[in-house]
Amino acid sequence: MDTKRLDLNLLVTLETLLVEQNVTKAAARLNLSQPAVSAQLNRLRHEFDDPLLIPAQRGMTPTAKAMELLEPLRQALDQVRATVVSHRNFDPAEAKLTVSIACTDYLQAAVVKPLVVELRMRAPGVRVALRNLDVAQLDAQMVRGDVDLALMTPQAASPSLRTRHLFNERYVLIGRRKHPRLRKGITVEEFAEMDQVIVSLDGGGFVTPVDSALADLGHRRNAVLSAASFLFVPEIVSYSDFVALVPERLVRDRADKLMVIDCPFPVEGFAVGMVWHERSHGHGGQRWIREAIASLMAHT
Repeated sequence: MDTKRLDLNLLVTLETLLVEQNVTKAAARLNLSQPAVSAQLNRLRHEFDDPLLIPAQRGMTPTAKAMELLEPLRQALDQVRATVVSHRNFDPAEAKLTVSIACTDYLQAAVVKPLVVELRMRAPGVRVALRNLDVAQLDAQMVRGDVDLALMTPQAASPSLRTRHLFNERYVLIGRRKHPRLRKGITVEEFAEMDQVIVSLDGGGFVTPVDSALADLGHRRNAVLSAASFLFVPEIVSYSDFVALVPERLVRDRADKLMVIDCPFPVEGFAVGMVWHERSHGHGGQRWIREAIASLMAHT
């Protein structure tokens, strides 16, 4: 490839095509005609010596080479965009902005709560609208502008969305202080025998991946309550002899009412990150919110 004669507009078109995976949608976003975008795609195929996008049942599917190009291409174009718009500074102290965030109840407590407190001090004109996370609908919600930012496991997001890792979470075992049976160093058998609260986000389930790990060790836990929300769990545990496995950040400020110990066997944790659409990527206010969240999570 002769980079000296490469048109930067072609790279912008390639990025848009890889995100939209549809020539018509890419043309609309670029304010170009469909034949013009098709012609640019043909030039890109020649420059990269690869089909880049191949026809599929709905739209087009990127080739392996195209997917390898997406992230470095985004980074390079982002640097150019940042240079071009660097004079458009976002002033959080004066700005008026509403940000729609989709996440689970656990992440409302672990991330959004400290964020809102921070915003009242640094950006009092910024409002936060919370929505329940619906992974299946997230891509469409972001395209429509119904959701600006999602807090979730990044690996579950559509490849067309942008992601940024925030932290790795682990599970801890909680019970009320002075619980008659809960103590550091309990055995797997003792854990399995305790009355337990589990969380079933779909509602009503009594089996989670934890049960599979426990079964491999030859045990079955005594689940007596299935909750649809993590937020309910510390409260019921603090007033009973129930125990529960919960994300650690959920109970960091509950040391006065809860005993928090390590699970007596390995339990896989999960990653938490931010997910957003291309449409809000370059927005100064949205970018500031993302940086504020990243900074908060790095120091908590």
